[in-house]
Amino acid sequence: MRLQAVESMSEKNPNIVLIVLAFFSIYVIWGSTYLWNKIAVTELPPFMLAGMRFVVASLLIFLIAALMRKNIGVTRKQLANTFVAGFLFLSIGNGFAVWALQYIDSSFEALIISAQPLVILLMMWALHGRKIQMMSMVGVVLGFLGIYLLVSQKALVRHENFFLGVFLVFLALLAWGYGSLFVGRANLPKNFFVNTGYQMLFGGLTMLLISFIIREEWSGPWQWSGKVQGVMVLLVIFGSIIAFTSFNYLLKHVSPEKVATSTYVNPIVAMFLGWYFLNEQITLQSIVAAIVLFMGVYFINSKKKWQLFSRFKKVP
Repeated sequence: MRLQAVESMSEKNPNIVLIVLAFFSIYVIWGSTYLWNKIAVTELPPFMLAGMRFVVASLLIFLIAALMRKNIGVTRKQLANTFVAGFLFLSIGNGFAVWALQYIDSSFEALIISAQPLVILLMMWALHGRKIQMMSMVGVVLGFLGIYLLVSQKALVRHENFFLGVFLVFLALLAWGYGSLFVGRANLPKNFFVNTGYQMLFGGLTMLLISFIIREEWSGPWQWSGKVQGVMVLLVIFGSIIAFTSFNYLLKHVSPEKVATSTYVNPIVAMFLGWYFLNEQITLQSIVAAIVLFMGVYFINSKKKWQLFSRFKKVP
């Protein structure tokens, strides 16, 4: 009883240390997943890769929950909502992003995804009638300019299926943006650890179904190279269990736009790792585009805007 009371208090009054650690997870660990996914997708089909990753991660989460004697029971409404969230975040958001890595560099994808706060802002305006203030309008203009500078590079456009990769990333952005708004207002399991487990299970199973339908060639871990086996372990433990749990935890305690500020750091981590380990090219135009994008995100996430978005955020 005392443990349950402490957990209940912690949900109402989140620990600042946990919030800092959670932000570190979505900043640095997720920045590294671009590299890990890029390595894995060179050998494995995207939906099989992502589906296996999240199904295994969800089973591990439920195992940990059982060992910790957590109640994993949920209502039908919560179960339905975790399915929707898992489909948006993982089946579309992550699945399409991994798919796109077959056609574009990991660092390039990370830069496009840095426009996430812009997408969320526009969705809040279009779906909820939120007025876009002057500073945010400047951010929107800079965001679109940065995206144009990024995708208009002739050296990159020559790559086969380049625009398909960009299109897939934008679909992933839309799914993550709507998912962030949905989760902020939806009735989900109160325990963010259990919530994450269900989202991963449904998202992973859906991706495996997609993989089966489009007839991807499946293989077992014993058939993978040692490098891909190691990368999959990192994706499951750090990229899925730790980072995604941190993501869901933050969405329940801070506004979606604050969570989206991970896009400041993720591209920098991804660009450095892609350059260092995969010899990915970093052009001057990409650097300029990144600076313009970050400036746009800064204007969108200005202190004045935090107050506006915080009032919009509803925690059930």
